[in-house]
Amino acid sequence: MHLPDDCLFFIFEKFDSSVDRESFGLTCHRLLRIQNSSRKSLEFGCSFSRLNHSLSKPTIDVDSYILDKLIKRFRQLEFLSLCGCVNLQDSGLSQLQNFGSKLKSLYLDCCFKITDVGLSLVAIGCPNLSFVSLYRCAISDNGLELLAKSCRFLQDLNVEWCSLVTDSGIFSITNNCRELRAIKISHCEKIKGVGFEGCSQRLACLEADFCKLEPEGIMGILSGGGLEYLNVSSLSWCIRGDGLRAIGGGFGKNLRTLNFRLCRTVSDETIMEISKGCPLLKEWNLSLCTEIKLSGWESIGKYCHNLEKLHVNGCRGLCDRGLTALRNGCKRLSVVYITRCQQVSMLAITLFKIARWDVEMKLEEVMCIMPKHFF
Repeated sequence: MHLPDDCLFFIFEKFDSSVDRESFGLTCHRLLRIQNSSRKSLEFGCSFSRLNHSLSKPTIDVDSYILDKLIKRFRQLEFLSLCGCVNLQDSGLSQLQNFGSKLKSLYLDCCFKITDVGLSLVAIGCPNLSFVSLYRCAISDNGLELLAKSCRFLQDLNVEWCSLVTDSGIFSITNNCRELRAIKISHCEKIKGVGFEGCSQRLACLEADFCKLEPEGIMGILSGGGLEYLNVSSLSWCIRGDGLRAIGGGFGKNLRTLNFRLCRTVSDETIMEISKGCPLLKEWNLSLCTEIKLSGWESIGKYCHNLEKLHVNGCRGLCDRGLTALRNGCKRLSVVYITRCQQVSMLAITLFKIARWDVEMKLEEVMCIMPKHFF
């Protein structure tokens, strides 16, 4: 065969069928090499459910030897998912030092034996990473610091359930990775939020449910001024001084989506402050925010002119007058999720439907409201 490799690459890329691509590689060693070098993604058949935090399928026993061979074989990978490889050791990532320079997305979710050592190997060999998911990995601040110093173009990071991570590791990320646009820190109880102080304006998405954020941490989270989506649902404790009021103090003016579900200590004063200070707000989940009373609902109706979706499931402080205030205000409202509101009568709901026939009243509860363009 006298065709140069460039021509063979071009021919291979024209194959739409996976069968044709496999047949191409089986023809001879040279064409197999072309096929291997053309592969951009590698994903194992392990998966898990993040809703119940358990493996939903039997895991594949991918050991260091197998992964070593595969990374050597596929040297142009841009996407690598090892989700659910629970027995994978740090040493299994060693070949990324040599062949990981093209890698842009890396998933290590539920790789329970991956530690800072493995993350350091990733940091050394994969400087062009833009997406890293470390859900439930045994990494700490040291690993995040190494990652932050090497992967300056990081845009999306998931460290949910990484119990060893503190604000020190978060500061390393936000201080070094100025392109960061989205981060998940849910269930990281050692993170108080102060590590976000001075974050880039590009940071637009933060998932921080079941965290123990401090009032100073809320200010740090908002300090960049570019946040569009914020989830602080299920705060694990009563935040001192109702620190969520800071969201309405000016730095949250770009917020489009807020999730306060199960924030039981949120007061009317906080709701009023945010209603006035977040003019672009389009969706607000206030389900099970039991301390919001009439003045809070009235402020939403009066000031949330761009609000399209509102979640009020289980809000025992919502009454007929509060629903009337929402009905008369919020001119762009399109959906209200409403269940278990014991003080709201059927008459008030009927009058709402008559006056606002364009608004859909949904008898259901939505858990996740993060916009799809994040993660």
